[in-house]
Amino acid sequence: MRRITYYFSPVSPFVYLAGNRLEEVAARHGAQIDYRPVDPTALFARTGGVPLAERHESRKAYRLQELRRQAKKLGVPINVQPVFWPVNPAPAAYAIIAADRAGGGDTGALAQSLARACWAEDRNIADDAVIHELLAKAGFDPKVADRGILTAAETYADNLEDAVAQGAFGVPFYITGDERFWGQDHIEDLDLHLSGTL
Repeated sequence: MRRITYYFSPVSPFVYLAGNRLEEVAARHGAQIDYRPVDPTALFARTGGVPLAERHESRKAYRLQELRRQAKKLGVPINVQPVFWPVNPAPAAYAIIAADRAGGGDTGALAQSLARACWAEDRNIADDAVIHELLAKAGFDPKVADRGILTAAETYADNLEDAVAQGAFGVPFYITGDERFWGQDHIEDLDLHLSGTL
């Protein structure tokens, strides 16, 4: 079975904009997705990226325009300056890791719902009540993250090391075989690659 390693963070607006397109591509090609949440700020620091707060004002302004345009193009709502952002990505990431390990629900739906909560619903995805609610909606035991927090924290750190070793330098980042694809706007290229046409 083909595998797609997916490095992402629910605090990334571009992860939100990706929606469920990765899952659709994986289903079309019979591929399995390996969900690996990472800390995007730490990943940038390790791979030469610049955190948003340190970027030039022209880059910050362009990012806001791009988020607005891409959301309109995709037909999804977005608040380009959400109430609860920046937000600590670790609690949501731990929940995704613990839930994926435990099984019984839809990991893709959980990851998408957390990103949507941040970027379209003005919800605090570091809040336990929000996390528990979204775990339950995705079919998981809402307390799974509480039980698996220590192992999830270790996995979260390991995911960062794996991302750097595999050549990922931002989120969302998709790897299959030796091919790497960065950004929600390259999901179509991933699809074409898996089809054998790119």
